[in-house]
Amino acid sequence: MEFKFFLSFLLMIGGSIGNQMNIKNNCPFTIWPGIQGNPGHDHLEGGGFELRQGDTKTLNTPGNWAGRFWARTNCDGSGKCETGDCGNKIQCNGAGGVPPASLAEVTLKGADGLDFYDISLVDGFNLPLKMEPTGGYVDSRNDQYYCKPSGCYADVNRQCPDQLALRNSAGSTVACKSACEAFHTDEYCCAGAHNKPETCRSTDWPQDYPKMFKDQCPDAYSYAYDDHKSTFTCKGNPDTSYDIVFCP
Repeated sequence: MEFKFFLSFLLMIGGSIGNQMNIKNNCPFTIWPGIQGNPGHDHLEGGGFELRQGDTKTLNTPGNWAGRFWARTNCDGSGKCETGDCGNKIQCNGAGGVPPASLAEVTLKGADGLDFYDISLVDGFNLPLKMEPTGGYVDSRNDQYYCKPSGCYADVNRQCPDQLALRNSAGSTVACKSACEAFHTDEYCCAGAHNKPETCRSTDWPQDYPKMFKDQCPDAYSYAYDDHKSTFTCKGNPDTSYDIVFCP
């Protein structure tokens, strides 16, 4: 009787148990995923862990969790990483990744009960990645931005302009900066007088750097106000899961 009661209790609270994030490493090398919860949300797995080539780690999240994921590369034993570093530690514990880094962002059970998710290159690019709902969702719309994969599949580093390139000691481009990170101007950072969509249009910039990112990764955010073709939604259920795949 006690077991049946416990099982019934679990079923009743199922909607609040949460969802699963399946973090997959398809890169031909080890990565160190970083995780940062939005304000008021947990930093899952202490904010980071090591993930070897071909491995997957599944994380359970609260049903209303919101936050971001990114990959760190070439980390040493102390946690110092070549890209995406969060303060020389394996578990980021609330610290964000140092740009440039490709981001997967998600808000579960947001406005109207929808999940919102996207791939963002606003902080630059270090690795290709995608985010995709894989089950337990209500798919009732014929819409390319509803319950579909959001991804950046190109190796942007191969096309990165010299003025945006982050190079390692061997001279290889290991990440591609955003224009904001490279030049720190209000115009490129959508700050000051340029802090709204009407005054921050990349087509008005001296050079339209976001176009380079957008041409290679049309579904990803390329700068702060590039949201009309970058935000994906999905009506999730208690058992909704998401795959976050690095080097898809």
